[in-house]
Amino acid sequence: MSRGLLDVLIRAGLIAVLVIFCFEIFRPFLHLMLWSVILAITLYPLQRKLRGRLGNRDGRTATLIVVISIAILLVPVYLLGTSMTQSVEHALMVVKEGSISIPAPTESVASWPLIGKPLYGFWVQAATDLTGLAQKFAPQIKDVSLLLLGKMANIGLGLLMFIAALIIAGIFMAYGESGNRSAVKISSRIFSSGRGPQITQLCAATIRAVAQGVIGIAFIQMLLVGVGFVLIGIPGAGLLALAVLLLGIMQLPATLITIPAIIFVFATEGVSVGTIVFAVYVFIAGLADNVLKPLLLGRGVDVPMPVVLIGALGGMVTGGIIGLFIGPVALAVGYQLFWQWVDEQPPIDTPDEQKPA
Repeated sequence: MSRGLLDVLIRAGLIAVLVIFCFEIFRPFLHLMLWSVILAITLYPLQRKLRGRLGNRDGRTATLIVVISIAILLVPVYLLGTSMTQSVEHALMVVKEGSISIPAPTESVASWPLIGKPLYGFWVQAATDLTGLAQKFAPQIKDVSLLLLGKMANIGLGLLMFIAALIIAGIFMAYGESGNRSAVKISSRIFSSGRGPQITQLCAATIRAVAQGVIGIAFIQMLLVGVGFVLIGIPGAGLLALAVLLLGIMQLPATLITIPAIIFVFATEGVSVGTIVFAVYVFIAGLADNVLKPLLLGRGVDVPMPVVLIGALGGMVTGGIIGLFIGPVALAVGYQLFWQWVDEQPPIDTPDEQKPA
């Protein structure tokens, strides 16, 4: 082995060790910083619009946006959190008082194919000896309860992370112009000096399109539906509103939640002016994404919905509630960069073009 090749390998090894060491140090903050960058890119157009009205001071404008955003976020979160707390307290009180009553099943249930007899036996035991049934499945109930508590803790941690990311995004927006120049320099160094600005603009447009057209719409829909659930007093309104948010990010219809909720309200409260208004409002709110998507998602880059769905599911598996938001954005950016690379491949020379003139 020549001395020059040995020097190259040693340098490459040292650089690899340094890169791995830096990544291990930065890895605990990776999701937080990615979320901050996504929020900063999404909110920066608003920063540019308000900057002129506030004396062209980026710091003051970014601080105002962050404070207003946190205030807007905390109000519905407080209402939904209060609703979830009341639902849990009510469930615990019902269990302690032993006032749970399950009606006995009809004999026709036993004739159902495959699951009829086991379901009938389980249902009969639940209707006659609910305490014994609960003691029989106590380990499973404990595991499910611990799992739900862990998920709730993860959601609370995600909320705190979001507020922290919003604050860091405000710092990024305060230095938005220099940040944009740095992004162009990095992109130009990775790709080429001619494609650097184009790639940077493509990534920014994709991030804004997905953040506004997918996550933003899902959040707005959660607020609209959640307010209706809280006002009508549906049990577990906060959890149901959170389910609407998750369905919206995964590009599934919110009617999977709203229609059963409407049926439940009519079955328990009866038909009245209030329940009819609630049903109409919640049904329209559940379909609001059909109106908002063309307005918000159409302004950016067209990203196929399967890409967003895979990003949401994969992000939730790898990063929990935080990955649920970051996953669609990251995968959409990768998708756009991949097709940008495919579309710009050099033309293939034909045999006639290869012949000398």
